[in-house]
Amino acid sequence: MRMRMAARLVPGLMVLGPIVLGLIVPGLMVAIAATGLAASAQAQDKKIKIGVIFDLTGPLAGGGSELEYIGTKIILDQFAKSGVEGYTVEAVYADAQSKPDVAINESVRLLEQEKVDMVLGFFSSAQCVPVAARVEQLKKFMWMTTCISSAVVADKNYKYVFRPQASGDQFGMMTMDFIAQNSKEKFGKEPKDLRVAIIHEDGAYGVDVAKGNEAGARKAGFNVVLKEGYSATAPDLSALVTKLKRAKPDVIFHTGYNPDITLLLRQAREQGLKFGALMGHGAGYGVYEKLKEGMGADANNIFNTDPISIWLANQKTMDPKLAPVIKMVGEEFDKIKPGVAIRSAHVGIGASNTYVFMADVLPRAIKKYGGIDPDALRKAALDTDIPEGGTMLGFGVKFYGEGTPMAGQNERSFPVVIQYLDDKSYVVWPKSQAQREAVLPLPKGSTYSNQ
Repeated sequence: MRMRMAARLVPGLMVLGPIVLGLIVPGLMVAIAATGLAASAQAQDKKIKIGVIFDLTGPLAGGGSELEYIGTKIILDQFAKSGVEGYTVEAVYADAQSKPDVAINESVRLLEQEKVDMVLGFFSSAQCVPVAARVEQLKKFMWMTTCISSAVVADKNYKYVFRPQASGDQFGMMTMDFIAQNSKEKFGKEPKDLRVAIIHEDGAYGVDVAKGNEAGARKAGFNVVLKEGYSATAPDLSALVTKLKRAKPDVIFHTGYNPDITLLLRQAREQGLKFGALMGHGAGYGVYEKLKEGMGADANNIFNTDPISIWLANQKTMDPKLAPVIKMVGEEFDKIKPGVAIRSAHVGIGASNTYVFMADVLPRAIKKYGGIDPDALRKAALDTDIPEGGTMLGFGVKFYGEGTPMAGQNERSFPVVIQYLDDKSYVVWPKSQAQREAVLPLPKGSTYSNQ
C-alpha cells in the first residue's frame, strides 16, 4: 500500500531507485517526493523575461527597425529553445510605433506591468535618449542593439544602460576620413579644395552623426559649403535641394531614415542636382531594398556607413564558433524575407548585438553574480572583454566604465563604409576590411553625376 501511495506522489520515481526502498524506509520516499516537487518549482521560477522594443509600424519600421527586430528575434528564438544556464528565456515584444513617447510608455509598461527583467532593442536614437533616462531612474537594465547617438550615454554616467553598437560620431568621422583619403586620387583635388555638404534629419541620430561629420571635415580641412538639418517627416525637401544646387558640393554627407531619403533624391533628380558622391550613414541607407524601390538603378554607387554586414565580415579573422550562427541567421531570415537581393546590415546588427548579451553577458551574470537582477547584469556587462573578431560584426566588446564620459558605450566598436554596386554590397573602407576599390566619383552618364 505504501509503495502505491509513494508512486502516486511522484509519478515515475519508482524506476529511479530499488523497489525495496519504499518498503524499508517509507519516510525517505516522502522526502524525495517533496524535494523533487521543490526542484521542479525552482526550475520553473528560473526564467529571464526580456522586453523587446522596436518600431514595427510608422516610418522607422521601413527605415531599418523591422529588420533589426527580425535579427534580434531570430537569436532570442534560438535561446528560447536552449535556455541559458538553467534559465528559460521568454521575450515579450512591443511596438514603439516610431514615436518616442510610445517607446517610453511601452518600456515602463513592460517593466512594471509585464514584470520583464530588462529591456532590449530600440532603433531610434530619439527614443533611446529619453528611454535610457527613464530606465536608469527605475534602476532597471537596458541593452541597446541599435540607436547610435552619442547623446544617449555621453556624460550621463548611467549604471544600467549599455550599448555594444558603434556611436554616431564614429559614423560621421568614418565617412569623412574615407573621402579625405581618396580626395586627391579619385577627385583630383586637395582636401581643402573639396566642396562638401552635410545634411541630416534633425533628431538625436542625425544631429550626432552630423557632429562627427563636422569634426571629420575640420580634421581633413574640407570646404564645407552647406550644413543643414530638416525634419524626417517633412513633406517637401525641394528648398533643401535648391540650396544644395547653389552650393555645388562634390560630396554630400547625408543622415536620414526613409521615406525622407527617397523624397530628397526624387526631388534632387527632378531639379537636376549634380554631385560626385553620396555618403549615407546607416538607418535608411542600410535598407537597400527601399533604396532600390524608390530610386531604381540610381541606388547603384551609393555609399552607406554601418557596422559591417555579418555576411560580409571576414570569417577568417573571426571566432570560429560564430560562422554557424551567421549561417543560421541567414537561413532564418531567408525564410521570413525570401528573395531579398541584399540582406541588410540591420538584420546582423540586431542579431549580433543580441547574441553578445545572450551568449556572453547573461551566462556570466548567472554563474558569477548569482542571477539576473539589474546589478548582476550590470556587473556582468562591465566584465565583458571580447577581442576584435569576437562578434559577428567583427569588432570586439569592452564597455567604458562608470565615471567615464561615455560610460556604457562599447569602446571597441567601429563601422565600415560599403558601396552598392549591381545589387550587391561591398566593403570599401577601412582598407583592413575592404573587399574592393570604391567607385569614385559617380560614373559619367549616371543621373546625379557632375562629371
